[in-house]
Amino acid sequence: MPVTVPPSVYAQSYPLWPRQGSRDTLLQALAVQGQRVVDVGCGDGRLVRWLVHEAGAASGIGLECSPRQLAKARSLPALANVTIIEGVAQSMPLPDASADVVIFFNSLHHVPHEVMPQALAEVARVLAPGGILYVNEPIAYGPFFDLCRLVDDETTVRATAQQALTTLAPLGLEALNEYQYCHTVVMASFEAFRERLVSANVEREALFDQHEADLRTAFAQTATATGESVSFDQPSIALTFRKTG
Repeated sequence: MPVTVPPSVYAQSYPLWPRQGSRDTLLQALAVQGQRVVDVGCGDGRLVRWLVHEAGAASGIGLECSPRQLAKARSLPALANVTIIEGVAQSMPLPDASADVVIFFNSLHHVPHEVMPQALAEVARVLAPGGILYVNEPIAYGPFFDLCRLVDDETTVRATAQQALTTLAPLGLEALNEYQYCHTVVMASFEAFRERLVSANVEREALFDQHEADLRTAFAQTATATGESVSFDQPSIALTFRKTG
């Protein structure tokens, strides 16, 4: 069962975690071949496209509520068996037992805490018996988090998301595995960092511009040069749950 850990505890432990990509971790945790996958909070839709056309999922539905992210996802070329739909986690426009895998990829902490119980109940409804819930969450600790918190401190919402994952048993979702790893966030420039940070949340734009000088300084001081790009550590966890019955 997942346990909520104070972020400071990770100070000594996370450098010992395996360094691997978030998609590699997903494939380590999940067998997606031939599965019906739903990506909740799919952002620009690139993950659900990759799951179907590179990882072998039978079909993929990307669910997104941000107009900006929806526009990006729908601007990409259409792909067979990939559908992008508008919706929210607490009221998924999907039939009962229609998914083999439901994924929250760095998105569960964006679900408002007051509707988190409804969102998790929706996961249980949408999953077929034996289906898998996969949750990937960034830890509120580390170089990339410290940089981003100058604009949006997600300490509380990330802790809330992790705590919510301890309440799934009554919904018929049994805990399977937890993976701790260090993801390397790679970006080409400060401008790419800005786009990444504001793309998911339009409210961040004004805050970013307000703190741009401090952000530029922190970016330069925190980044690790990797060729023509820069990188940052982001400790992360991935958890899997199975729907019983």
